[in-house]
Amino acid sequence: MASGDAPVVEARGIVKIFGQHRALDAVDFAVHAGEVHALLGENGAGKSTLIKILTGAYQPDGGEILLDGQPLRFNDPLHAQGHGIGTVYQEVNLLPNRSVAENLFLGHQPTRFGIVQRKLIDRRARELLATYGLEIDVRAELGSYSVAVQQIVAIARAVELSGKVLVLDEPTASLDANEVEKMFQVVARLKERGLAIIFITHFLDQVFAIADRVTILRNGRLIGTKALSQLTATEVVRMMLGKDLAHDHRAIGIAESVQGPTRVEFRNVGRVGRVAPFTLTLHEGEVVGVAGLLGSGRTEMARLMFGVDPSDSGEVNIGGKTVTIRNPVQAVAAGFGFCPEDRKLDGIFGDLSVRENIIIALQAKLGWFRALTRDEQDEIAGRYAEDLDIRAANHDMPVKLLSGGNQQKVILARWLAIDPSFLILDEPTRGIDVGAHAEIVRTITRLREEGLALLVISSELDEVVAYSNRVVVMRDREMVAELKGEDIAPSVIVAAIAANTGVGEGAA
Repeated sequence: MASGDAPVVEARGIVKIFGQHRALDAVDFAVHAGEVHALLGENGAGKSTLIKILTGAYQPDGGEILLDGQPLRFNDPLHAQGHGIGTVYQEVNLLPNRSVAENLFLGHQPTRFGIVQRKLIDRRARELLATYGLEIDVRAELGSYSVAVQQIVAIARAVELSGKVLVLDEPTASLDANEVEKMFQVVARLKERGLAIIFITHFLDQVFAIADRVTILRNGRLIGTKALSQLTATEVVRMMLGKDLAHDHRAIGIAESVQGPTRVEFRNVGRVGRVAPFTLTLHEGEVVGVAGLLGSGRTEMARLMFGVDPSDSGEVNIGGKTVTIRNPVQAVAAGFGFCPEDRKLDGIFGDLSVRENIIIALQAKLGWFRALTRDEQDEIAGRYAEDLDIRAANHDMPVKLLSGGNQQKVILARWLAIDPSFLILDEPTRGIDVGAHAEIVRTITRLREEGLALLVISSELDEVVAYSNRVVVMRDREMVAELKGEDIAPSVIVAAIAANTGVGEGAA
């Protein structure tokens, strides 16, 4: 890519507002022909919103999009596609029960006298895929091939329909190492052909392996755009997380050396393609923090622990006895609680009342033959609403009408009501107001002091450092470090996240 070349597509001063939330705040972004440009950022950084604006799914509230230097406003993704911008997502958006050839030319099949020319489609499909180094039976159903082959077919289709800009949104998330290498060979060919490629991923080693430049967003703002040759992995992680490593601090009063009795032990628990086998012991009165970038395997670890996704290796021990955790029912019976990352999708029952949301796990644990009376329900809901300062007009109002912070407190109350021995909190303070945020952090500290064992996943390193007795670090779906004592510091966590990316770290 010549530095003087004009961008193929450029976003200038893009603003996008949803209600009171400013998802993008004057963001600039540009991609050149023959360039692989990585777009990075944690949850809520604005990556998806920016891509949806570039591809016509959203309209900006401010700023402009330029294609080949000319201002354009895309009405929808089809409009953007017609101007040369194509997208391939992690989940292949094609028809698995149709042939490879049919998928490649779906919607623009060559016809003669109104009849689809199938032999011509098959021949063109073979010729097209050969340019990608792929020789397969194009008459076979797409779904009969691996995810990697399906991704290449999706890329070939997107390039044929568009041909200027290709957006690859997490294309390697479901691929093994060999398949990733094959995908990168395809991307290299497209780069040589002069395509402008936007690459979104959570794998830093892949960014350094294939991208020329990187743009990093955080909280809807542009942090910077730089050539990857000028950056180390540690610097990239620091830009993503927003941490000034010169100001490490450790909260006073956490007794790192004090270990109560073992509450639960996970021995070599894992699931192929999701999380590498890990071993972790949690003690009474202990908070184990989990750090790592989005996509590192943090949430997947929590889901295995709670049985949302059953493990295919290892065992779980409680009180010296092996227990089976293959589903959430068994997890609850074992004394586990789980506040998930996406409270609206996986946490609250929006149309049920605050009271019903709080008592539902306890009722399930007791069984429906021991139904809680209305007085018991009101007493439980009232007690936890007071303890957690849940602000609702009354306990019979639908929980969906509460603020995000109060919804989070309701989910926490649900699990505290079962008197758990082990509680998993996945991003408990994300997307809530300052007051609710402080209340959740105080509650975590109080529960630890009361003897509960907690596993807390958070992107906020200052939080993790402040309340954790130990911190485990996840990277590339594997537990790569366990930090104790003085090692519990943002600089050490960032270094563990950034390690082994295949590039020199240098002095950050």
